Amino acid sequence: MKPKNQIDNKMPAPVIEFLVSSPVGQLSLKASDLGLTHLQVSCLEAVSNTLEVKSSTVLDRDLNAPIEKALVDQGRAHLELTLAQLTDYFAGKRQHFELPLAPKGTEFQRQVWQALSELNFGQVCSYSDIANTISRPKAVRAVGAANGANPIAIVVPCHRVIGKGGQLTGYAYGLAMKQYLLDLEGVSVNS
Repeated sequence: MKPKNQIDNKMPAPVIEFLVSSPVGQLSLKASDLGLTHLQVSCLEAVSNTLEVKSSTVLDRDLNAPIEKALVDQGRAHLELTLAQLTDYFAGKRQHFELPLAPKGTEFQRQVWQALSELNFGQVCSYSDIANTISRPKAVRAVGAANGANPIAIVVPCHRVIGKGGQLTGYAYGLAMKQYLLDLEGVSVNS
């Protein structure tokens, strides 16, 4: 069995997508048969205090060959598990995600995302901390770029990266969402 949130080295295309209302906005969750590939915010307005699936779509990999039902069923199971764990996270009942993850990215990006996945609930760090963790201390800017390219928000907790001086720094989905997630985890940062 894989450790929690182990990044898979394979790069599968997603086979299914759920659009979900949440406390931080509308989420787009995608999965392949190997795990969660995407968790992105498609609309930043908080639309619900709870998670609710608004739609489910099977994604075509190749228009000439339909996706096998078993692959879609496995992808759906990954999304349902993700929803259950996100529900607990937003309710303050979960501090660690235990999901199979399968994001597309370079080897370097996957190393950064793996290091992010190993951060504990409420633990923050800087880009240089991550660079040191992956034994690439001079790659601080590249770590920042990989952090910004993270396709699995919240679960791969790039919101836990703050400025070296403890200040709130940029976030792909805006500082308000980053502050919300950090507040949810009991982290106070300098604004």
